[in-house]
Amino acid sequence: MNGDSIRTDAAPAPVGAYPHARRVGNLLFLSGVGPRQPGSNAIPGNVCDADGRLVDYDIEAQCRQVFANVRAVLEASGAAWTDLVDVTVFLTDMQRDFAIYNRLYAEYFAGVDACRTTLGISALPTPIAIELKCVAALPAQPR
Repeated sequence: MNGDSIRTDAAPAPVGAYPHARRVGNLLFLSGVGPRQPGSNAIPGNVCDADGRLVDYDIEAQCRQVFANVRAVLEASGAAWTDLVDVTVFLTDMQRDFAIYNRLYAEYFAGVDACRTTLGISALPTPIAIELKCVAALPAQPR
């Protein structure tokens, strides 16, 4: 941890010059978190053709990985899944992916009373289908 900025090897490296998260008072702001796997940066469920172009993806595999990555950043920050208070979700294909994502969200967020916004967007910076932007309220005493 560097001051109020949090970086961790337990989550995939950011794709730009920014930290995984930043603490301001008792709030923790996570940078956009995608489904790349820590260490390898592989994207679960992506299927590419011989030229490396994305031809298909598995939104369930990407949802499960993005939730794992969010959890890793939270834990590296001294926070827990239940500390989440606001989640913004970006999907690149709302029509195709919303039902599966919404089912998995209900599974992972059972008992978490976080606000949520889901947006359909045309693209993300890497060939991923989902990204989360989260805010957590940290406990007064570290865990």
